[in-house]
Amino acid sequence: MSEGTERKAHCLCGAVRMTAKYASTSAGACHCSMCRRWAGGPLIAVDCGTEVSIEGEEHVSVFDSSAWAERGFCNKCGSHLFYRLKETGQFMLPAGLLDDEGSLTFDHQVFIDEKPPYYRFANETKDMTGAEIFAMYGASE
Repeated sequence: MSEGTERKAHCLCGAVRMTAKYASTSAGACHCSMCRRWAGGPLIAVDCGTEVSIEGEEHVSVFDSSAWAERGFCNKCGSHLFYRLKETGQFMLPAGLLDDEGSLTFDHQVFIDEKPPYYRFANETKDMTGAEIFAMYGASE
């Protein structure tokens, strides 16, 4: 990712601070079962590319959640910090961690085929199934 906005983020306790050099201006929701279990609902995140610097790395724990991705969290306060693709190092940061989250546009949803029926977003979004996401990234389930 070479376009975007520099965005700063931090966990609940402030022990971990991140700067994404090229963060997207849009946010999307992931409805996959892993994200819902991890976040307690859909994960609303921002694609922040690969150039993310982390201060307080000694407070970051990483969970190897699948063959293609890992998830980071603050080991002091438990805040979810990132979802990172192993092959590319691409970071997705939870939108709520960003200092300027109000400037985001919510415009896409992924794993829409795994979304449970008890919630629905009103925004007009581009919706993609899990199969479409795996095909886009050249990964297998």
